[in-house]
Amino acid sequence: MSTAAAAAADAPPPAKGKKKLIIIIAAVLLVVLLGGGAALMLMKKKSADAEGGDGDAAPAKAEKHESKGAPAFVPLDSFTVNLADKQADRYAQIGITLEVEDEKVAEEIKKYMPAIRNNILLAISERTAADLLDREGKNKLAATIRLETAKAMGFDVPAEAAADEGAAGDEEGAKKPKKKKAKKAEAELPVRAVQFSNFIIQ
Repeated sequence: MSTAAAAAADAPPPAKGKKKLIIIIAAVLLVVLLGGGAALMLMKKKSADAEGGDGDAAPAKAEKHESKGAPAFVPLDSFTVNLADKQADRYAQIGITLEVEDEKVAEEIKKYMPAIRNNILLAISERTAADLLDREGKNKLAATIRLETAKAMGFDVPAEAAADEGAAGDEEGAKKPKKKKAKKAEAELPVRAVQFSNFIIQ
C-alpha cells in the first residue's frame, strides 16, 4: 500500500510538466511562424520594388504597349526569279510577308499589288546568288523591298533615303548619321518590315 501511495503521489507532477512543455513548444512555433511570415512579406515587397519601382509604374507601361495595336501582315505569293549570275543559270524562290502598321494600310497595299510584285521581281532579278546567300545580303534585299513597295504605292522616296536604307541593312558597315536618316525614312514608308517565309537559291 505504501508503494501504491508513493506512486500516486509521483504521478501528477509529470502531467503538469508535459502541459508546460506543450505550451512552450506551441509558443515557440507561433513565434517562428509569425517571424517567417513577416520575413516573407518583406522579401516580396523588396523584390517587387526592385523589379518595377512603384506598383503603379508597371501597369502604365502595359497600357502604353497595348495602345499601339498589333501590326498587320500581308503575305505575298511566292516569287521564283532568275538571278543575275552570268556563269550559271541560278534562280531564287522567295516567300515574302510585308509587316504594316494596321489593317487599313494592309488593304491599301492590296490595291497596288501588281505594281508591288513587279518592283520586287525586278529588285530580286538584279542580284546574284552570292548577293543573297549571307544575312547581310538578305537584309539589303528586305530594305530594297520596303522602298520598292513605297514607290509602287506612289510614295516619294528620295535617292538619299534609298541609299540610306541599303546602308541600314548592312549591320557592320553602316555609319551612325546614315542610320538616323534611314530611321527618318522608315517613318514615312508604308511597310514597317519585310519578313521572309522561305528563301531558296538554286
